[in-house]
Amino acid sequence: MSKKKIKLKRAKAITPKGFRDYFDSDVTERQTLIEAICQIYELYGFDILESSAVETVEALGKFLPDVDRPNQGIFSWQDDENEWLALRYDLTAPLARVYSQYRNNLPLPYRRYSFGPVWRNEKPGPGRFRQFYQCDADTIGAHSSIADSEMCIMLASIFEKIGFSKDQYIVQLNNRKILSGILEEIKVMNSGNADQYNVSSEIVLRSIDKIDRLGHQGVRELLGPGRRDESGDFTEGALLSEDQIDHIMNFVCLGESSNNKTLKELKYLVGTSSIGLIGVEELESIAQHTEAAGFFEDRIKINPGTVRGLGYYTGAVFEAELKVEVTNLDGTVSEIGSVAGGGRYDDLIKRFTGQEVPATGLSLGIDRLGFALNQLSRDKENKRTGPVIVTIMDMDKIVEYQKIVTELRLSGIRAELFLGNPKDLGRQLKYADQRNSELVIIAGSKEFEEGNVQVKDLALGARISKKIKTNIEWKDQPAQSEVARENLIEHVKKFMQGK
Repeated sequence: MSKKKIKLKRAKAITPKGFRDYFDSDVTERQTLIEAICQIYELYGFDILESSAVETVEALGKFLPDVDRPNQGIFSWQDDENEWLALRYDLTAPLARVYSQYRNNLPLPYRRYSFGPVWRNEKPGPGRFRQFYQCDADTIGAHSSIADSEMCIMLASIFEKIGFSKDQYIVQLNNRKILSGILEEIKVMNSGNADQYNVSSEIVLRSIDKIDRLGHQGVRELLGPGRRDESGDFTEGALLSEDQIDHIMNFVCLGESSNNKTLKELKYLVGTSSIGLIGVEELESIAQHTEAAGFFEDRIKINPGTVRGLGYYTGAVFEAELKVEVTNLDGTVSEIGSVAGGGRYDDLIKRFTGQEVPATGLSLGIDRLGFALNQLSRDKENKRTGPVIVTIMDMDKIVEYQKIVTELRLSGIRAELFLGNPKDLGRQLKYADQRNSELVIIAGSKEFEEGNVQVKDLALGARISKKIKTNIEWKDQPAQSEVARENLIEHVKKFMQGK
């Protein structure tokens, strides 16, 4: 009786849902962007900090980004000691833990910047992944509104450094205390407990934060009985009265005025609320500081519609939007929108120390920012230039080829010896094209005997090949030149400098 063969099930070579793989150009573009941002942070006196990618769930707390699924917006697991751990969902909560743990050895104020991947267990969508990169800067221990204004100034400076013009971005500025004052004024909050939001006020916060996506009518519906979207799903509203809704909408729409006019209107809308008036004063101070630094309302503008989704903000909040238009897959055109934000979070560290420690910070979404930069230069060639490829024509000369590639590398020139099957030169040139290489070094026994090598300019060759028609024309074309072996490195350096 023959034995039945058991067919082994092969593993599927697929990326997990909500994640993606990053190839060479993706990684190098991200590194270049992060380096440019960190240069600004360094310029402002911030020190780098690299914290653990894994935190205890207790350390992360309940300030999760997915407000509709508390404690479910993270990737968590239980270790062998029954302690719940999780991948960090941002870089701010880990900073609060780090500062609380090492505060006796850190200066006050403590100014740090960090970058790296974060993970959120949220429903993925087009351009929205469960792993993405952030680049943050925070100041801990500074009560002054100058610390908040510095964050806004840094954001504006970063955008202009990486290539955006003044009319392509805007930093929107608000203060959570003003919103608390508004809610207190319309009796959604109890006076004296303005930092304690009830269920309705939480819905109000989330509703205002969606104004860019839903528009004024959509927000009004969420502030009232609720809203049913195009798919038929119903979102419960805050059940406010028409007068309450009008008061909030008047507040939200103030961003269309000048900064000075907006500040005057805000004082009127917060009425007698003490916390609201403090928020207006702080906002006024930040605007004065940013203008003193040369950043006026064309770049940093007061906008009461800016709320920020995370619940740990206690004062100033800001959000940077790109006014760059992109063409979506369905052919529609839209602005990129928010790519960065932050604010003041004076209560976050208190969870560890029992004492209020003032803190403010900003966070940039590197993936979305990189996408915006690529959209700006989408008509340009963005692929990273590949290494100089040293081809193999004669296996007996492999030592000579290795000498060439070594000399190139010692001269700081990215170079690679072809390691595939050197069956023919055409295969090696095709590989060089796939690597986006600009130069190829070609030499056989004859060239080595004569003390020469051939240098082929692939980019130039591709351009002129479209114009020539005969072998005689190709023979005389300048894309391939003969260079003395002893002058090879100098020749390649001049090519690189003249690009």
